[in-house]
Amino acid sequence: MSTKYVFVLGGVTSSLGKGIIASSLAKLLQSRGLSVTIQKFDPYINVDPGTLNPYEHGECYVTEDGAETDLDLGHYERFLNVYTSKANNITSGKIYRNVIDKERQGAYLGKTVQVVPHITDEIKRRMLLLGKSGKYDVVITELGGTVGDIESLPFVEAVRQLQWELEDEDCLVIHLTLVPYLRAAKELKTKPTQHSVRMLQQNGVHPDVIVCRTEHPLPSEIRKKVALFCNVKLNAVIESIDAKSIYEVPLLMVKEKLDELVLRKFKLPAINNAPELTKWKSFLSRLFNPTDEVNIAMVGKYVELQDAYKSILESFIHAGAENECKVNVHSIHSENVSDSSVAEILGKMDAILVAPGFGERGIEGKIAAVKYARENKIPFLGICLGMQMAVVEYSRTVLKLEDAMTTEIKTNAKNPVIDLMEDQKSHTTKGGTMRLGAYSCKIEQGSLAHEIYGKLEISERHRHRYEVNNTYVDMLGTAGLVATGKNSDTGLVEIMEIPEHPFFIGVQFHPELKSTPENPHPLFVSLVKYAMDYKNKK
Repeated sequence: MSTKYVFVLGGVTSSLGKGIIASSLAKLLQSRGLSVTIQKFDPYINVDPGTLNPYEHGECYVTEDGAETDLDLGHYERFLNVYTSKANNITSGKIYRNVIDKERQGAYLGKTVQVVPHITDEIKRRMLLLGKSGKYDVVITELGGTVGDIESLPFVEAVRQLQWELEDEDCLVIHLTLVPYLRAAKELKTKPTQHSVRMLQQNGVHPDVIVCRTEHPLPSEIRKKVALFCNVKLNAVIESIDAKSIYEVPLLMVKEKLDELVLRKFKLPAINNAPELTKWKSFLSRLFNPTDEVNIAMVGKYVELQDAYKSILESFIHAGAENECKVNVHSIHSENVSDSSVAEILGKMDAILVAPGFGERGIEGKIAAVKYARENKIPFLGICLGMQMAVVEYSRTVLKLEDAMTTEIKTNAKNPVIDLMEDQKSHTTKGGTMRLGAYSCKIEQGSLAHEIYGKLEISERHRHRYEVNNTYVDMLGTAGLVATGKNSDTGLVEIMEIPEHPFFIGVQFHPELKSTPENPHPLFVSLVKYAMDYKNKK
């Protein structure tokens, strides 16, 4: 059987949820026994999102193989429960860099290098690459941005060519548009969708399916109007209404028969298999019917934009459902936290998470939050920079080390308890040069980490340059902040905890990147569990 290709394009406005629709369709096809993967093509010129400010593009998601990617890859992994890789996220920067490198090597035999065919050929090659691996029955490709964006034009042209080159039963195009509701007129309006589809058709791409994002149910006359003016069959007009949770969208797409529509077009026998969604429905049942409730503070520096900590917020949803508990996450800007304000801000919280980040802004607020959690025996989890600030706080307050700090903030600190890795000191470029991807960690028997994971060797994903300075590890351990997890090969510290505290643990890695609805991460599950215990003992 030849690999089938689905292309998901958006129109009218960004943030309609192309990633969620792509993930939901992939989940449904997977639930019928097909092997599915999703890839994201982003039109921006950056080679990857690794150097982008989180305010610009949300969080940077890191794959097992160390690729810094778009946050939509997090959705793909959470829905499919399958790892993605560097091959699943391509940007204009990667495409152009590859073509220019080839030109410098003389690969084009002196020809004038142009957007068509050279750039579009490289885009098409990348679009088909995963399908040619033989691992997947269906490859879903999401195009970032919206139809009409200047930077998206080469990608849309590549889809046009593939729609023409591939067999009709091997290619399907989904166009996601907005059907807004005008309160003054008290009606839904299809004109934005019509214009978007017309623009797509002017570029030579003909959608097979139109998914309409809407806040209100689509009446039959609206569906007929969209079908008529957008030149698709009536059953190919799909309603995507606002849901209580993104994880409910696959079930809404089952009702709309989106998966059946795709399987019919592809003539796949999997249409005879009933979707196996038992675990998914069980997760949703626990999510929507909690028996307890906790308040957890997330102290970070990018809290104004929800997408900046997307994976952490999703991990709390997974962990909450696992504990049948509603988790109210209170996003607190670390710049607003100080020794004088910390009790007022965090006093009513059942647990505290100090989030990852880069740079000096808000550092002292994170340190104040760590100190408050430690001294008041509040369940605490520090991730990456959050763990490092726990080391700084302990060094200052308990060890009384003058000027204890990370050299990321103060290069000439008297006590550099957090320092740059040796292999990082020679790097002059920023992109893709951190410790990235999965690394193994050995855990001390009998530690809190051992209790949480239930095993002595784990693998977790990283994204950082600075490490706990091993010069201070024994000193910290003697004083009560113990390194209970270390990198198997280098001996670098991965986990720090305080045995005398009910739940105080910091990790150098990013556990949020591996949490899914069907496999919630044990660190978050445990934090929520201890938060419930703390609340009930208050």
